[in-house]
Amino acid sequence: MSKHDKKVIVVVGATGNQGGGLARAILADAEGDFVVRAVTRNAASEKAQALAAQGAELVEADMTDEAGLTKAFEGAYGAFLVTNFWDHMSPEQEKADAARMARAAKSAGLAHVIWSTLEDTREHFPLDDDRMPTLMGTYKVPHFDAKAEADELFAALGVPTTLLRTTFFWDTFLGLLAPQRGDDGRLTLAMSIADQKLAGIAAEDIGRTAYGIFQRGSEFIGKTVSIAGEHLTGDEMAAAFSRVLGEPVTYTAVPVEIVRAQEFPGADELANTFQYYIEAPEFVAARDLAFVRSINPALQTFDEWLEERKGAFAGA
Repeated sequence: MSKHDKKVIVVVGATGNQGGGLARAILADAEGDFVVRAVTRNAASEKAQALAAQGAELVEADMTDEAGLTKAFEGAYGAFLVTNFWDHMSPEQEKADAARMARAAKSAGLAHVIWSTLEDTREHFPLDDDRMPTLMGTYKVPHFDAKAEADELFAALGVPTTLLRTTFFWDTFLGLLAPQRGDDGRLTLAMSIADQKLAGIAAEDIGRTAYGIFQRGSEFIGKTVSIAGEHLTGDEMAAAFSRVLGEPVTYTAVPVEIVRAQEFPGADELANTFQYYIEAPEFVAARDLAFVRSINPALQTFDEWLEERKGAFAGA
């Protein structure tokens, strides 16, 4: 099949973690049915140029520009849509961006959209449930709840959509949650998940799983696919770090109240997120690992993800 006969997948956020995983999966499959149109705010960036060098078509567009998005989607078969709450930390902007993308997808007549989303935490913690503080008057975990509200926008417009429910990124361990070396020289993995299992995934595998969904055609249109790579306790993740780094790593459970009391922006949101992970068993239960692997056979385990990146922890 020539490149001109292949179906175009538009990847919003193609230089980010999730979209980049999808773009690279399509580009690596030279015999596949799809080509990549990478949407980026800066086509001259190093990451965008790396995708272009591998064969991606680059389009500059911003999710705040509906006309630009519609133009980027024209003539394409499908699109992968993602927002980045942490760029602005505004659930209202999150929903507005999703609405613009949904309307652009409808206008362009896309045959299949994958929307990267999350659960509505208010189904477990109603707004009047005082076990968890309500934030911004309307949300329990804003970056979850706003995405879940946006799900309805795609349905209301009749956009043929797969809701791809993601989860905690292991990539967070490369920054905010990296194991820390104490004054005694020992490494500690400090997290607020008590003794519960956390559904985690390599961000790259979100994109790879999206590719598997596109490859299955219309099978998952109108359906929700909840994904993870493994379900692990803090002790199990610390043990994996120990194996890969070759030295003991100890898990310490940090109470969510301690996180909530911090003064950095988003501390209350982060605390509520981890409280949801701890107290909502349905979150892990919704993520059937064997099913995810049937869509993405190369799904990484935590050990595999760590082994590939152990150099990044060399100075831990």
